[in-house]
Amino acid sequence: MNNELLWKPHESYKTGSRMYEFLNLVSDKYKLPDNHFHTIHQWSCENITDFWKEVWNFCNVKYSEPFHQVIDDDKKMPGAKWFSGAKLNFAENLLSRKDDHKAIIFWGEDSVRRTLTYSELYEQVRRTAAGLKKLGVTKGDRVAAFMPNMPESIIGMLATASIGALWSSTSPDFGIKGVLDRFSQIKPKVIFAADGYYYKGKVFDSQEKLNGILKDLPTIEKTILVNYTDTADVSRVENAILYEDFAVPTNEELTFEQLPFDHPLYIMYSSGTTGLPKSIVHSTGGTLIQHLKELVLHNNLQSDQTIFYFTTCGWMMWNWFVSSLAVGATLVLYDGNPFYPGPDALLRMADELDITLFGTSAKYIASLEASGVKPGEISDFPKLKVITSTGSPLTAESFEYVYRDWKKDVQLSSIAGGTDIVSCFVLGSPTLPVYQNEIQCKGLGMNVDCFDDLGHPVVGEQGELVCKSPFPSMPVYFWNDESGEKYHKAYFDEYPGIWHHGDFIEVTKNGGVVMLGRSDATLNPQGVRIGTSEIYRVVENMEEIEDSVVVGKKVDGDELVVLFVKLNEGYKLNDELIRKINSLIRSNCSPRHVPAIIKEVPDIPYTINGKKVEVAVKKIIHKQDVKNKDALANPECLDYFISILDES
Repeated sequence: MNNELLWKPHESYKTGSRMYEFLNLVSDKYKLPDNHFHTIHQWSCENITDFWKEVWNFCNVKYSEPFHQVIDDDKKMPGAKWFSGAKLNFAENLLSRKDDHKAIIFWGEDSVRRTLTYSELYEQVRRTAAGLKKLGVTKGDRVAAFMPNMPESIIGMLATASIGALWSSTSPDFGIKGVLDRFSQIKPKVIFAADGYYYKGKVFDSQEKLNGILKDLPTIEKTILVNYTDTADVSRVENAILYEDFAVPTNEELTFEQLPFDHPLYIMYSSGTTGLPKSIVHSTGGTLIQHLKELVLHNNLQSDQTIFYFTTCGWMMWNWFVSSLAVGATLVLYDGNPFYPGPDALLRMADELDITLFGTSAKYIASLEASGVKPGEISDFPKLKVITSTGSPLTAESFEYVYRDWKKDVQLSSIAGGTDIVSCFVLGSPTLPVYQNEIQCKGLGMNVDCFDDLGHPVVGEQGELVCKSPFPSMPVYFWNDESGEKYHKAYFDEYPGIWHHGDFIEVTKNGGVVMLGRSDATLNPQGVRIGTSEIYRVVENMEEIEDSVVVGKKVDGDELVVLFVKLNEGYKLNDELIRKINSLIRSNCSPRHVPAIIKEVPDIPYTINGKKVEVAVKKIIHKQDVKNKDALANPECLDYFISILDES
């Protein structure tokens, strides 16, 4: 695959980056042949101990006791022990700045505006930690959150982490069953919850839903109710206390429990669309050092900059984004609809707040273009240096759109990893060019490869994303998985001793990576594997089509490609449009990509975190049950696929 060069870093941008500084440091210290990123990446995978020691020092990890060993066995996966002997606290690393620099700017659509300085954030965490201790929360307890993306969510997490308790959060747009599927597994002692949230200018009350959750969550001893939409009423919620009555002034000092590197910090969850969500436990040190590596080096985030990520508290990008406090940067939180009051809402916010790193999803960028928004007509965004995109593969057309209509001189970093590693396998670098349709590079220290069907590494061919060496942000374990059987089955059954992630990719000759969709949703017509993103790239660039989902249907030992399309207003799926779709797919992909069946549906299923749910559709067309529909943002749309199947 030869993709067009879209951007090359100016020499001053490249040489002024923290990544460039780190590459030079390592190259000089270890007498490497050059300081090129790919040279250092190879070294980082072959010299795991030296690499992660340098990251620890370069990113200034704060600790009370030093480590005496970086890793006990760099060939052991899973089960390697990281940074033995070290004692540290996650919250202490994020709260080391205590001045009047802005820590958080919060926008709740157009209804709420708030700002907290680092000193104010520290004070709120101090009070909240004292309140949690009064409730009896201690090291190892679980604290849950049913919260919007707002300051109290971060405050609650930091207070929880300061004690050594475990934090687990979902967003208020989750259904009752979806929340219970997650929190009932971990038995939390305390829950933070907001009274409601804003969406498209309307207030949605969360308190009735909250009661439904609490009714079947008997381990909760106290609910801390945050008055966000001015509807909070503790008389409506069992055993609740208002946040302002809970986090009261106190003389108690904020202390940071000093913990081993692998002490649990977060409990996060798989999407749960194929069964009960896996409860994935991430460590204090592993999360911290991996996030620092990605924020400081790969994204060149610095303390005088402002970072924004459009996310909810139910998506791992929230956890990643919040770690920016450890850099001393300003975080911009946004809660609500990204297209309210207009499709340019977040862009105008980015311009007004001088955002340096703008983080979003591939779907958001595609939706901007579909709405006819040309960001460059709003502003030239003088402070914007990096745009990151994740959640699904970023199409070639979206790459073009960013550089044509948004900003020509910007590092567009498509990134990919996931909840499983609370970080990225592949992402960007300020020292490398951007090629159309490609993620810039593999993460430093991440021994990522592409395996063909025989388990052999390939370049320029499609295959499975694997990681051949251990890394610190691997889950420490799954909750309620004492034997480790579920953990092993999730990642290591396919290739013993090698992490199998479940993404279908191609490694390019540039050293970049093209994401081709989930491997459990890949198509296999005539025995040839095809990534779904190749078809989406063509179909969703058509003016007639708003959205689509493509799956494989097994028939007589083969697999047929089945395409479902959601049409834009004013269009009908007739023979002429079907011929056009097939012709474009044939000419832009291959004859094997051409769908055997094309059907129209009024909507396409997505998870609450905005990921297209191909597996659920695939189950339906094979007459299998779809479990845990509460993980979907629009579960009702699955009925359309059932009715279409019955008709055919």
